[in-house]
Amino acid sequence: MSTSNLNNILFYHWQEITQPFNVDLVIANQIFADLILAYSQPHRYYHTLQHIHSVLTTIDMLKMYVEDLSTVKLAVWFHDLVYDTHAKNNEEKSAEYAGEMLKKLALNYNKIEKIQQLILATKNHQADDIDSQVLLDADLGIFAADKIQYQEYVQAIRQEYAWVADVEYIKGRRMILTKFLQRPSIYFTPLMLESSEELARLNIQAELDINN
Repeated sequence: MSTSNLNNILFYHWQEITQPFNVDLVIANQIFADLILAYSQPHRYYHTLQHIHSVLTTIDMLKMYVEDLSTVKLAVWFHDLVYDTHAKNNEEKSAEYAGEMLKKLALNYNKIEKIQQLILATKNHQADDIDSQVLLDADLGIFAADKIQYQEYVQAIRQEYAWVADVEYIKGRRMILTKFLQRPSIYFTPLMLESSEELARLNIQAELDINN
């Protein structure tokens, strides 16, 4: 998909999410432009606009489980707003900036607070409510991609951590992936458990085996 087509599709999604709140269109359009710039930064290879599009698409597939769809979708837009592989507080910074931007849209405090909580849930991928579960399942949907897409994902993540030596990167990556395999389930929602759990585990195990 071309960049212009993707941006047009995402702009439609953004309007669909924000317009029901009767937001100031000028401010909403400026925030959209800021989001596009953030996710188009040259150091991003996976955490890009394509990732946002993929997560939003999966959210639509899982929307039968969602309690507050607009809140979950807004959280998608902001969950990787700050992405610095040298930092340990990307989710906290993303939540902070989300709060600042959403205040400009005059969203109410409870809505903003819920969005921030959803963003923070993506740090350790732990969920204590259904909306968090849906967001996390969508965010981790890439684990269940076909082999080619999964390899592209693996390579893109490695590029984002190009500054890390191979030995250290493999060690860190192995630790993260092993934690997912040790969970009772990677996914939370019934649909993702049925359709994606087995393939996700196969993909992760295959990646671990390659780097064994």
